[in-house]
Amino acid sequence: MPQQTTSPFSLKGRVALVTGSTTGLGKAMAVALGRAGAKVALNFQNSTVRAEKAFAEFRAAGGEGMLVRGDVSSETDVPRIISEIAKTLGPVDILVLNATPAQPQKPIEEYDWAFYQQMLDFFVKSPYLLSRACLPHMKAQRWGRIINIGSEVVARGVPNFTAYMAAKGGQNGFNRGLATEVAKWGVTVNMVAPGWIPVERHADDPQEQKDGYRALIPADRWGVPDDLSGAVVFLASDAASFVTGQNLHVNGGMTVH
Repeated sequence: MPQQTTSPFSLKGRVALVTGSTTGLGKAMAVALGRAGAKVALNFQNSTVRAEKAFAEFRAAGGEGMLVRGDVSSETDVPRIISEIAKTLGPVDILVLNATPAQPQKPIEEYDWAFYQQMLDFFVKSPYLLSRACLPHMKAQRWGRIINIGSEVVARGVPNFTAYMAAKGGQNGFNRGLATEVAKWGVTVNMVAPGWIPVERHADDPQEQKDGYRALIPADRWGVPDDLSGAVVFLASDAASFVTGQNLHVNGGMTVH
């Protein structure tokens, strides 16, 4: 039997878009996809300085790709973003839905509907807009990967987090429904649900809160960004071609039932 010369995890020849990918977990995922051979579009909305620094780090790690600015919850920005990527790198084959706003924990009485709406815009509207924009190409070539970045909080029922949890729960429902809808075209749709993996935006979180969470992790260590990146590269690869509609928890055992 002839030896396989190409790794089933290779993403060479593929184009990926990672939303919200110039900080934290998004940046790590973009770097990992680049290392696997994909051309990667790193998306940002706010800080150009931060984005250019992240892209320089991506290039230094051997990545090939581009920066693309835009609001991924905007009905006018999304078609432009997808068009710019197609013109520069090629049509998007791998879509990683990662962008997120701030997520303050508050009792339900302290939230207003505007905040709930912002959560829904990021975690339901944005995945819908981006998936709809990318699917024609994916269907035409009978290959595509849509990877939602979820959260363990839905499974754990974390208190004082109803807005974020409601939107992430909606995103999980979207993930499951879209998976069965597009499976016959060779397009897989999965979710990766990380636990609390400390990155830049957690720098000011209370140490007592961090210590309390850390003490509960069965794996007896903090998760690191590469833990999430490995799962994303797997789901983006040909090795996962028969895996769809799943919600993979990456949290050291925090949601074992």
